[in-house]
Amino acid sequence: MRNPLETVTRGEEIGIGLLSVDWDYFVFTESTYQGSYLENKRSLIDEWYKRYIISRQKGKDLRDLYRLSPEFRSFWKKIKEYFKFSDSTKVYVSDSHSLSYEIAAKNHADTVYLFDAHSDLGYGGMSALNFEVNCANWLGKLLKEGIIERAFIIYSPYTVENPEYFKAMNSRFNITYTGLDSLKRWSDVSAIHICRSGAWVPPWFDGEFMEFVGILDMPYEKINLMERKWEPEKMSLADRINYMLA
Repeated sequence: MRNPLETVTRGEEIGIGLLSVDWDYFVFTESTYQGSYLENKRSLIDEWYKRYIISRQKGKDLRDLYRLSPEFRSFWKKIKEYFKFSDSTKVYVSDSHSLSYEIAAKNHADTVYLFDAHSDLGYGGMSALNFEVNCANWLGKLLKEGIIERAFIIYSPYTVENPEYFKAMNSRFNITYTGLDSLKRWSDVSAIHICRSGAWVPPWFDGEFMEFVGILDMPYEKINLMERKWEPEKMSLADRINYMLA
C-alpha cells in the first residue's frame, strides 16, 4: 500500500499549492486558554474534562465559552470558486496542523494557502524557528528553509492575532495576509490538509468536524486522528480524580 505522504514526482503533480484548513477557523471563544503545543491524549481530551470539572465547580459551563460558526457548511462551496481540484488532489485529515510541513515538502508545494485563527509562523520572533517543527511554527519553518516560496494567510473572523505580531517574519519572507475574495481564482491545489487542532477546539464539536470533512466530498486519508468521546455525564469519581491530575 502506498504511503499517503509518499513524495509525488513532478510528472504526477496537478499543481504546487497546499490548501491547509484549521478547524479553529470556525470557532469563536471567550476563553483565554492558549492550548498546548504538545498534542497528546492529555491535551486533546484530559485537559478538556479537567477544565469542564473546574468550570462546573465555579457554577459555570465550559461549553458556553465556545461557539461554532454555521459557515463551515458553506465553506467548501466558496473554496471551489477559487481553487481548482482534480481526481489527483490528495486530502489529508489529522489532528495536528504540523503535518502540513511534511505534506508541503513531499508534494513539492511552493505555495501555502492557510485558513486559520493562527498564523503558525512561530511565536516570539525568529528564534521560534530554531525549534523542531510543531503546530505553532510549521509555516514559518517551511518559509525559512526555502521549501515554499510564499504563503497566503486568510485569518478567521474570530482571530485575536494581528499581522504586526510577526514583523520579523513579514520582513524576511513572502507572506500575504488577505481574504478569500482577494485571492486569484482557479489556483491549482495538489493537496488539502484539514486539521482538527484538538488542543484548541473542544471535543463536543468533533461530530461537526467530520461533517465538515464529508461536505468536501473527496476521498481522504486520516493520519493520527484520535477519536475523542465527550461524555461528562458518565464520569465516575475515579474519572474525575484522574482528570484533575492531568
